[in-house]
Amino acid sequence: MHLRFRRFFRRSRRIWLRVALIYVAFFLTWDTYELLRSPSTQNVSSSYHPNPNERFFIASIHWNNEKILRSHWNRAVVDLVKYLGAENTYVAVLESGSWDDSKGALRDLEADLLGMQVPNTIVLEESTHEDEMSRIPPPDKHGWMWTARKKMELRRIPYLANLRNRVMDMMPRANDTDPRPFTKVLWLNDVVFTVDDVLTLLSTNSGHYAAACALDFSKPPLYYDTFALRDISGAQPVTQTWPYFLASASRAAIVSDQAVLVQSCWNGIVAMDADPFYANSPLRFRGISDSLASLHLEGSECCLIHADNPLSSVKGVWLNPDVRVGYNVDAYDIVKASPNHSWPSFHSRFTGIWINRLARWVGTPSRLLQHLVVLSRLRQWKSASPTKNPRIEPGIYCLINEMQVLVKNGWKHL
Repeated sequence: MHLRFRRFFRRSRRIWLRVALIYVAFFLTWDTYELLRSPSTQNVSSSYHPNPNERFFIASIHWNNEKILRSHWNRAVVDLVKYLGAENTYVAVLESGSWDDSKGALRDLEADLLGMQVPNTIVLEESTHEDEMSRIPPPDKHGWMWTARKKMELRRIPYLANLRNRVMDMMPRANDTDPRPFTKVLWLNDVVFTVDDVLTLLSTNSGHYAAACALDFSKPPLYYDTFALRDISGAQPVTQTWPYFLASASRAAIVSDQAVLVQSCWNGIVAMDADPFYANSPLRFRGISDSLASLHLEGSECCLIHADNPLSSVKGVWLNPDVRVGYNVDAYDIVKASPNHSWPSFHSRFTGIWINRLARWVGTPSRLLQHLVVLSRLRQWKSASPTKNPRIEPGIYCLINEMQVLVKNGWKHL
């Protein structure tokens, strides 16, 4: 009896092993089929034409970007303005204390824009990071923090938020000469892009969005902007390679090459509905409070802007996977979207799906721990506030366990 039981057990085990292998084979086959029938890129063309009533505020900040300004960025901005129409655009740029010749490159852009009669404001500042760091903090010390290095230091995010707000402050002044309100705000990082990229972005979700973003790359296949991108659940992407996301809804959209509904993104280029910037209390860029940052937390101003935007919950924040830009020409040539250029490849998509699955499974304890750290520090911060005026941070999903300060050659983690 015992021998027969052992034989039966061995046969059963072989049967179940075969069943498991068949299931895995079927799953892999179905997975392959799903990937094969999903397009890896869409045809990108300049057939999109903005509504004649649309007006575009093109905004940018620059620091030590001479190389890309001269090689690609200036020309791309000029081409974009030509397509959208000089009468429908305003270019606002702030350069902040570069030590290369970014100023000279932007003066060349200014001359080109003036020659085309494009209204613009290009501000070139002499104040460097070192100048900003060495100045006496204001009485309220907003944006400054006493750090573990035993000194008062300037936080990176409030500094950047201030630069972006100064650019946005040019928008009302632009209406002094043309009373038509802007309909879209287009923020451009120091990236390689084309007119077609921007037009594809503007057409995201048929033009109905609070914000629409590209995907940006410095070293493909790794996407770049890990600090600002959050999926529809508010989670950080689990991998820097396609299909990136933890939330199944966001992941399914990008696998199907559809616009991806997310909580936050920036990724090199972002188009935003301009209405919130005209509100009685205009939408502003910001950092988290110094008191919260002192607990070793930080959040990107490019994420917090979506958390504060009242249109985010109405029109949504969308990532367009068919708009891929690069911080250098080599990266752009690899990822660019065009009718004759498929990216990512089938092999990258297939392996990416499985790397993403593995990261979701294996990374659960680490993600949970990080989440608990953030929530614990947030509770500590809230508990220290007066009962009548409780502290509120609407951009909880933007928070990460980091501290960032300005240094003379950029910024530093502490």
